[in-house]
Amino acid sequence: MHRTVATGDSAAEVAMVDDIKPSIEGRAPGGRETSGESLHSSASVQLARAVEAAGISNDIYEILARPERELVVSIPVVMEDGHVKVFTGYRVQHCSARGPCKGGIRYHPDATLEETRALAALMTWKCAVVNIPYGGAKGAVRCDPGTLSQEEIKRLTRRYTAMIIPILGPKTDIPAPDINTNGQTMAWIMDTYSMFMGYTVPDVVTGKPVDLGGSLGRREATGRGVAIIVMQLLSRLGYLASEVTIAVQGFGKVGGAVASILDNEGYKVVAVSDVSGGIYNPQGLDIKDVSRYVYSPEGIRLLKDYEGKGVEHITNEELLTMDVDVLIPAAIEGQITSKNADSVKARMIVEGANGPTTSEADSILRDKGIVVVPDILANAGGVVVSYFEWVQNLQSYFWDLGEVNQNLARIMTKAFDEVWHMSQERNVDLRTAAYILAVKRVASAIEQRGIFPY
Repeated sequence: MHRTVATGDSAAEVAMVDDIKPSIEGRAPGGRETSGESLHSSASVQLARAVEAAGISNDIYEILARPERELVVSIPVVMEDGHVKVFTGYRVQHCSARGPCKGGIRYHPDATLEETRALAALMTWKCAVVNIPYGGAKGAVRCDPGTLSQEEIKRLTRRYTAMIIPILGPKTDIPAPDINTNGQTMAWIMDTYSMFMGYTVPDVVTGKPVDLGGSLGRREATGRGVAIIVMQLLSRLGYLASEVTIAVQGFGKVGGAVASILDNEGYKVVAVSDVSGGIYNPQGLDIKDVSRYVYSPEGIRLLKDYEGKGVEHITNEELLTMDVDVLIPAAIEGQITSKNADSVKARMIVEGANGPTTSEADSILRDKGIVVVPDILANAGGVVVSYFEWVQNLQSYFWDLGEVNQNLARIMTKAFDEVWHMSQERNVDLRTAAYILAVKRVASAIEQRGIFPY
């Protein structure tokens, strides 16, 4: 896991992984305390379990347990008052055995190399489980976007892009939005990369504005994918829409979309939350009204100030332990831990966020008989539509929204069916089944390609 970065000639600063010491430990990206088990530890445990269950050789495990390449860069930015502030950025490429590396870029004050490494590995498994021709990558800049002006964020984005250009490219590594980044961020990355190349390269990023080659349906794709998986799961277990109660932690790009889609499909969403807390109505929330309130013309508003008929205000912890049929953690990682897993009452959990459940908590939930659909399957809708965007850019031929959503539903449904079948065949939980399927696909690619230069 500890290696130097092999990038060739680069203006970026390359560091030994051992020399990078996260200054914030034991905290989730939202600043909340976790159980002490890091996302990287959880991801490592899941990989080891899958390798054992799938009968993968130790030689292949040694490859899969390490990222191919890690780049750590210093990012000097001229601030609005004229002084220079230096930020730290990361880009990790976990595995390119099945195709170009793919993964988002997040801006967050708690970002670390270890977390970025874990998220890159999760992207490898996510791409493999839905069987699209990508490997996993992830990027991050340690910063607090809330304290930066739009101009400072633009300068930071352009310089970060310039520093990681040696390992970027539409056939090598294709970024996308993540926490605190968006279509505008991707537009700046695309433009910066294009300036260095001397021509426009829209396929170097996905999640761009539609006017710059972005795909219709990309913004809500992750939430739509989660909703598809929820409906597939409930159908398999014989639930009717009118009988189901759902709680969604997080009301952002993912949680807001999945709540709206499930509400439109006739499911009863009884609770949602954001960083300020949550709201609850046992008769079902008016999700359309909640969405209008939160995403107002004046800007995004917090749920703590929302007032509606029959609405009670609750904490995020209360939402996670609510007695509902389906719990959808769609905020940040490390939310269901050994400290609260035993109090979870939901019959099913569908993970909208990356790594919301620690491996310790996962064991507790499994013993309680709670069905958990893992993140690498449940929230893969975003990377699936990113793949569609990339294909459209390569072909210079764009799809309408109906075609995007139809193909997304086809791929997500097929992936769910394959994971469900693996679970039944091996008599294992859905997380283990998803990892077995993903790891076997990546291992097969490595074995068939061989180990260069042997």
